Amino acid sequence: MPLVSNNDILTPARAGGYAVGAFNTSNLEITQAIFEAASEKRSPVIVATSQSAIEYAGHARLRGMVETLADEADVTASLHLDHGTDVGDIERCIENGWTSVMIDGSHLSFEENIAITRRVVELARPRGVSVEAELGRLMGIEDEIAVDERDATYTDPDEALDFVERTGCDSLAVAIGTSHGAYKFKAEPRLAIERLSAIAERVSVPLVLHGASAVPPEVLELARRYGADLPGARGVPPASIRDAVRHGVAKVNIDTDLRLAFTGGVRRFLAEEPKVFDPRKILGEARQSMKDVILNKIELVGSSGRS
Repeated sequence: MPLVSNNDILTPARAGGYAVGAFNTSNLEITQAIFEAASEKRSPVIVATSQSAIEYAGHARLRGMVETLADEADVTASLHLDHGTDVGDIERCIENGWTSVMIDGSHLSFEENIAITRRVVELARPRGVSVEAELGRLMGIEDEIAVDERDATYTDPDEALDFVERTGCDSLAVAIGTSHGAYKFKAEPRLAIERLSAIAERVSVPLVLHGASAVPPEVLELARRYGADLPGARGVPPASIRDAVRHGVAKVNIDTDLRLAFTGGVRRFLAEEPKVFDPRKILGEARQSMKDVILNKIELVGSSGRS
């Protein structure tokens, strides 16, 4: 199927009380895993790319790869820019066929965030491209974007309403206690669900949960067993994700879990098959590991059978 905007995916999700996974990709095997899992579950899917992924693979190659697999998969899918911070980079994505873009102005003042988000909306809307914005800041690292704990702030519900009304954004990423990367929590994981509910009551657009990887123990253990050095890694419990979806989240971002699955799959294959040097077999193992994670996420957020 042709790629659609996130509006076509998230509006039904918000109305139906389920969420859709946004899975980051930067190469063929990750993208194959995303579409194979989505097709198997008949789930809509958001294929996300960071700016560093675009620098790694190129606009045309990424778009062509995603478009080809979307046509073959016959599920509803979008191509989304994750954490865009530069208007010029965002415009290039729009010109190169991205159907959804995120402007992350969360590091700016409230008024500056409104101004840059409104500018991106004015660029994107005439071309049918949806715009995600962010209000509040998450801790952790997302590619080159780092936020220290002292700089992380939760999203204010009243500010969220004002922000959405003044920017016209199509979806809003909120900060309720999640964090980017594999080291999300130092103590017991806890999300600000009451705050999320208050935001959902005020804001009509779909809400987005970033930093939502669970760092599954079995995936982490596999990577560690075969040599990965990941002490203290800890993610968002699945029960917390389900709770967030019940209270208004319509898009759940997943990146770290795929990286961990990829790492574990490759490490295990190389350790158990030392004579194999065919990249297709090595990467095929990683693809299956990531697909298993994605299948689980689709069931977790409730999007199975929705495409």
